[in-house]
Amino acid sequence: MTTAVNRGNDDNDPKKKAEAAAAEAKTEAKEAAAQAQDKAEEVAEKAADTFEDVKEKVSSKVDELTDAAEKKAEEATESKADATAPKAAAGSTNGNGTRQYENLKSIPDMKAINRKIFVSAIPGIGGTREAKQDPTSAIQVSGVKVDKANLADYTSATGLRLGNDLPPTYFFVLSFPLVMELLSRPDFPYAAMGAVHVTNVIEQTRTLKVDDTYTIRSHGENLRPHRRGLLVDIVTEIFVEGEEHGEPVWRQTSTFLGMGAKFAKSANVSVTTRAEDSGKVLPKPELPEFKPNARWRWTGSDVNAYVEASNDHNPIHTSNLGAKLFGFPARIAHGMYSAAAVLAPLEGRLPDALRYSVEFVKPVVIPAQVALWTIKDEDGSYDIQLRGSSKPDKLHLNAEITPL
Repeated sequence: MTTAVNRGNDDNDPKKKAEAAAAEAKTEAKEAAAQAQDKAEEVAEKAADTFEDVKEKVSSKVDELTDAAEKKAEEATESKADATAPKAAAGSTNGNGTRQYENLKSIPDMKAINRKIFVSAIPGIGGTREAKQDPTSAIQVSGVKVDKANLADYTSATGLRLGNDLPPTYFFVLSFPLVMELLSRPDFPYAAMGAVHVTNVIEQTRTLKVDDTYTIRSHGENLRPHRRGLLVDIVTEIFVEGEEHGEPVWRQTSTFLGMGAKFAKSANVSVTTRAEDSGKVLPKPELPEFKPNARWRWTGSDVNAYVEASNDHNPIHTSNLGAKLFGFPARIAHGMYSAAAVLAPLEGRLPDALRYSVEFVKPVVIPAQVALWTIKDEDGSYDIQLRGSSKPDKLHLNAEITPL
C-alpha cells in the first residue's frame, strides 16, 4: 500500500520563504532608490537655484565694481590732463581765451617731418584727413639762437645783406620746420603733400637782431572754402626772450591751399558756413609803364643754394621729375626765395616796423629770366611786382610793403 505525499501547503518551505523575502527586499530597495532619486533631484534643483542666485549677485557686484573703477580711471585721466594742460593741450585755450602751446625741446627735424609726410601720402597706410574744423595743434620752441653760418648761406642765396640786422623774411626759414610739423599732423585738414603756399604776410614791430634769443610759436586757424579747394592759415609768432607775455616782434600768416579738398560731411557748421575766400590779399596790379628796376637770370644753382639755406627739399624745387609729378613743366623756384630776392634792391630804405604782403601768382620755372618793378608811394610804402623778363604780362609775384 502506497502513502500519498502533501504538496499544497508551502508556508513551511524554507526555499519559498527565502525567495519571498528577497522579492520583498528588492521591491523596498527600488522604492528607496526612487525616493533617493527624487530627493537628489530636489537638492540639485535647489542647488541650481542657489547657484543662479549667487551668480546673479556676483555679476551685479562685478558690474558695480567695474563701473566704479572706470569712473575713477576717468577722473584720474581728467585730473592728469588738467595737470599737464600747459604742455600738452595743443591748440586749446584756457579760461581767458589764451591759446595753450605744446613745448618742443628743439626745432623739429625736417628729415623726420618729410618722412612722415611721405608715409601719410601712401594709400592704405597714411590714413585719411578730414576737414571738420580748424587745426588744433599749437607748438612752440624757446631759446632759439640764430645760426650765423645758416644766415650767411641764406643772404648769399637771396642776395640780401649779411649784418647784425635780420632780413624780414629770414624768420620764415627759421620757423619753417614748425610750419611743416603742423601740416604733417593728423589734425591738419588735408594732406601736406601737394598743399600750395598762396600768400604770405609778415608784420614786424622793429628790426630783429642776430644776437638775440627767440621763442617761436606756430598754430593753424581759419579753415575756409576756396573755389579750388580749402584754405588754412598757419600763424607764426616770434618773441624776444623775456618778452613772451607781450606782443610778438614778428608775426607771419602763411596761407595754404589744399587743391580739391572738401569739407567732411560731419564738419562743424561754424566752419562750413564761412564765406568763400579768393586767397588774395592785394589788389590786382597794373603793368608799370616804365622799365624794370632789376633783371635776374635764375638757374638751378640759385635754387639749389636756397634749398640748402632754407632746408626745404620739396621735390618740386629739387627735381624736374618731381616737379612734373605735380603738374609743372620743370622744377620751380621757391615762392619765398622770390619774396626774399625782390627785397635786395630796397635794403637800407625799408622801415624798421613794416608789413610785407605777398601773393604767389605764377610759379617761376627754372631756368628763368625775371624782371622786378618797384613803385614807391607817398606814404613810404612800396608796390612790388616780379614778372617775366621777356613776357612781362606773366606776373609771378605781387607784393606790398607798408610802414607800421
